[in-house]
Amino acid sequence: MAGRKRKLLALAAGAAPEKAANKNKHGVFDLMESPAELKKPADCESHYFTKKDRLGEDFFQQPCLSLSKAFLGKILVRRCADGTELRGRIVETEAYLGGEDKASHSAGGKRTERNTAMFMQPGTIYVYPIYGIYFCMNVSSEGEGAAVLLRSLEPLQGQPIMRQLRAARRKEGSRQLKDKELCNGPSKLCQALDIPRCFDRRDLATDPEVWLERDPSTNPTDPNDIVSAPRIGIESHGEWARKPWRFYLRGHPCVSVVNKEAEKQSLPGNVKNDLGPSDVQSDTGQHNVKRT
Repeated sequence: MAGRKRKLLALAAGAAPEKAANKNKHGVFDLMESPAELKKPADCESHYFTKKDRLGEDFFQQPCLSLSKAFLGKILVRRCADGTELRGRIVETEAYLGGEDKASHSAGGKRTERNTAMFMQPGTIYVYPIYGIYFCMNVSSEGEGAAVLLRSLEPLQGQPIMRQLRAARRKEGSRQLKDKELCNGPSKLCQALDIPRCFDRRDLATDPEVWLERDPSTNPTDPNDIVSAPRIGIESHGEWARKPWRFYLRGHPCVSVVNKEAEKQSLPGNVKNDLGPSDVQSDTGQHNVKRT
């Protein structure tokens, strides 16, 4: 009996293969893990990210347009109930400035039970439903009622579980989604990372289940790689629909909608003024936040 036990222990010790890690063309690691491995708490710690990479409250203390651009290249992390961590790099955002911004849920300083998070401290999560069944995740910034919508992610870790979560909301028999299709839209990323409505009003700087990290494997995002384009799905808001307040990484395959004209205008040498009231600085260097 003892000899059999020693044999089983020896087999178990030799049966744990190393996880493969490949870099894609954007210099980001894709972990090749099976769904079974991802569900084991012992395997959920990333080999490429540490607690020191987590971004604190200071990161969120900036105007809405600045924060929208600063999000690009950062890693959104979701820790599931079993300890599994899902990760995706932010590649597309939209800024909603509140106040005069007619496309914002907080336009004119309007406060409701739904949009309360937009008026809370920078870094507060704002989750709201669309079409009655999907969710979108935003993060508050400096500025009265200002927040950033997270539009698209590049999946980095936990793709098998993301695929399971997306499949649960799709028709039976649908084709398997490619990695680039898992999080290429605001409601898609909420499905893939299992972002529920109850995350509304949580603090992204301190929450134990969802947070933001810097990517230690890449350099800071080059401003020339950021495309400024009109926001999506707000055509009824006139001039505010034309504001170039959607930002995405040029040439990234996970961007939800590519705007070729905006990409030309965003090339070096083509200066576009996309400043809003929350991003204008006074002579003292302080941000003039429009209060309504």
